[in-house]
Amino acid sequence: MQQLIECVPNFSEGNDLQIIKQITNEIESVEGVRLLNVDPGKATNRTVVTLVGSPEAVVEAAFRAIKKAGELIDMSGHTGAHPRMGATDVCPLIPIANISMEETAKFAKQLAKRVGEELAIPVYLYEAAQPDTSRNNLSVIRAGEYEGFFKKIKLPEWKPDFGPAEMDAKRGATVIGARDFLVAYNVNLNTTSTRRANAIAFDVREAGRVKRVDGKVVNDAQGNPVQIPGSLKSVKAIGWYIEEYGIAQISINLTNINITPLHIAFDEVCKKADARGIRVTGSELVGLLPLQALLDAGKYFLRKQQRSVGVSEKELIKIAVKSMGLDEIAPFVPEEKIIEYLLADKADSKLVSMTLTDFANETASESTAPGGGSISAYVGALGISLATMVANLSSHKKGWDDQWEYFSNWAERGEQYKNELMKLVDADTRAFNKIMSAFALPKSNDAEKKIRKAAIQEATKLAIEIPFRVMETACNSMDVISEMVQKGNPNSVTDAGVGALCARAAVIGAFMNVRINAAGYDDQTFVQDIVARGASIQKRAMALEASILENVNAKIGL
Repeated sequence: MQQLIECVPNFSEGNDLQIIKQITNEIESVEGVRLLNVDPGKATNRTVVTLVGSPEAVVEAAFRAIKKAGELIDMSGHTGAHPRMGATDVCPLIPIANISMEETAKFAKQLAKRVGEELAIPVYLYEAAQPDTSRNNLSVIRAGEYEGFFKKIKLPEWKPDFGPAEMDAKRGATVIGARDFLVAYNVNLNTTSTRRANAIAFDVREAGRVKRVDGKVVNDAQGNPVQIPGSLKSVKAIGWYIEEYGIAQISINLTNINITPLHIAFDEVCKKADARGIRVTGSELVGLLPLQALLDAGKYFLRKQQRSVGVSEKELIKIAVKSMGLDEIAPFVPEEKIIEYLLADKADSKLVSMTLTDFANETASESTAPGGGSISAYVGALGISLATMVANLSSHKKGWDDQWEYFSNWAERGEQYKNELMKLVDADTRAFNKIMSAFALPKSNDAEKKIRKAAIQEATKLAIEIPFRVMETACNSMDVISEMVQKGNPNSVTDAGVGALCARAAVIGAFMNVRINAAGYDDQTFVQDIVARGASIQKRAMALEASILENVNAKIGL
């Protein structure tokens, strides 16, 4: 499986778009790298760039970008609201897929060594790439910033890890490292006071603030300042004024969103701001974030409203954006901000992205796919969608407020089944196409015949497993359908009944595909096992359908 790492270099230029474009052109010149996001900030005079690819390609792209930034950016005249020390201020590598943090750190060291030796730029390692814990924190390394580094770099304890121990007046110094996924996030305030914004930042950030009594710093027994911790773990924050927006912000780095998620940070800032007579008006995402962060946020705010969380991915994102005001300063476009959406291959969702009419026309055309397997998956998705609708209607039904969470849980299960079945719509067609590609392989000699046969068998097994997953998922979804017929909004009982008919059709239709594809697979032990399991699932689905329809008809009463 392909190794993927992300790189998020921060360049000290946020106003001249031509300079930024020249830097990103260097990134895009490297094969195997995708430029995902370019986020310039005028007030910070800083651009955050996000790229992803194989480790070797990312290291090459980052090196070219650092080199070009050093040629184009003159730090001697740079000003901006964000702390900085170089033309490429910081360049972290982040493990994304099939690669460990230790491996990622090795690539960061390779990049740092090359920048230091070939470009003669002072380079400091940080986070996982830095073995010396006394200098692995970015804010500690960058303290003093560009102006202070001309003296700082001469100190023995601040000798660069790579490159000359001489501050480059034009290019400055650079920090390169490996870290976990970090979310850069700004919260907007209805004040222009940097001091007030900083006070809130100190309230929430993990490091907190230095303890003072009568304005004087309190030291411990060893003579070190006593720290009063902030309320949030894995959070770094400062306050600043953004002239471009005319407001102060809390600038936050969420270093571990599993410990402090986006929505918790937002709500905590709201509480601390309110305690100081200040109101949060919205927020701003810098760079990218994982999809799950917004889905969790959407569910969090819906639960606070005692509303069902079993709604679509699109609706959860919408709720998250509106609840945190992520679109206050600029439109929030999920396709440009969510990393999974940027990495997604559109071919993986070709069918489900079509309109209903186009999907029907594609099915009716003379092409062999989509066929019965994809249609079975789609029918199953429609069936569980009806039951999920009943759950959501029931959770919001007048007089049933005390049951909202019960129905929300069922709706959430329904959404999970629906999402899985929707993925299988395209997966079944891809499996069929894989078989056709295998049959088209050359067979002019024994070696080619052997390769062709192995490819056919591999593709055939996939074409058995995909519809079998449709069977399992559609059959399991009938538990939700049954529950909604028995306890859901009685006005929608027939909707759930139709859902049962769809689920049964999905199971039986998918089983036909399992059996016909299994006929071409050589491993008879596998075939006998999966056909037997399929027959059992089909039998259960038919029994469930009969029971559900009996309940539906009893409730109709005519």
